[in-house]
Amino acid sequence: MKPTQYIAFLRGINVGGHKKVPMAELRKRMEALGFAQVITILSSGNVIFTASDSEEITLEADIAKELEQSFGFPIPVLVRKAETVAHLLESNPFQEIKVTKDMRLYVSFLKEEPPNLPTLPWANEDSSYRILEVKDRIVCSVLDLSITQTTKGMEALEQQFGKDITTRNWNTLLRIAKKLD
Repeated sequence: MKPTQYIAFLRGINVGGHKKVPMAELRKRMEALGFAQVITILSSGNVIFTASDSEEITLEADIAKELEQSFGFPIPVLVRKAETVAHLLESNPFQEIKVTKDMRLYVSFLKEEPPNLPTLPWANEDSSYRILEVKDRIVCSVLDLSITQTTKGMEALEQQFGKDITTRNWNTLLRIAKKLD
C-alpha cells in the first residue's frame, strides 16, 4: 500500500524571534518519527511528509509530543491529507474576489468541526474582514486593507472557532501545492 502524503501546519513558531524552530532540525524530528519525504516550506512551520495512512488527530498528537520534547515548548500542530489541500486549491474559494494590493486571502485550519457556524458569508462591522466559506475544518476568509489597517480578523476567527486554529495566506498554500505529489 502506498504511503499517504500529509501536510503539518505548526502554529506560532518563528514569530518575532520567539519560539524558534530551525527548519533543518524540524525535518530531523519529523524523520525521527518515521516519516518519509519530509519537506519544509517557509519558516512558519509547513511540513509535507508521507506516512502510513493514519488518523490526522493521531499524527497531530505524535508530532506535537515530539516537538515539545525536542524544542522545550508546546507547538500546536494541525495535519491535513495533501489531497484535502489539493481539492481546496482546485475549488479556489477566492475565484470571485477581485485581488488588489490591499486584499489578503487567508485559509485557516481548525482542529475540530465547529459546533456553530456563522451565517455565511460573514463580515465584521466595516466589512474589512469576511469569512467566505467553512468546509472540512477549513475556513476561507478575506481581509481588505483598503478599508482599515487595524482589522481584528484573527480575533474574529478565534471568537468564532476557538484557539485550536492556524492560518496561512493563499500564496503560501500555492507554494505548498507546487511541492505536493
